[in-house]
Amino acid sequence: MSSRQNHLLPKQTKLLVTLGEQIKMARLRRKLTTEQVAERAGISRRTLLSVEKGAPSVAMGIYVQVLFVLGLANDLLNVAKDDVLGRKLLDAKLLNPSKNK
Repeated sequence: MSSRQNHLLPKQTKLLVTLGEQIKMARLRRKLTTEQVAERAGISRRTLLSVEKGAPSVAMGIYVQVLFVLGLANDLLNVAKDDVLGRKLLDAKLLNPSKNK
């Protein structure tokens, strides 16, 4: 079985690293150890450290588990909530129906 690698652009990598840093800061503000968060999330400490580094190889579900433990899982509901570009594109297609054929 071959291993599948994630190939991210530098900007995408930076986003993940920033997310990991923010998760780590949230843990530290709550005065929780890596052991406590890992145990509560049902993951290994090594996996939590990968999350806090923004590793792209960690499944999104693991990120959600960690955010849940930190009381931040609902923050994910803000992703694409105000999709300004998407709404503009939709409106443009609605205003120019003849161009959609």
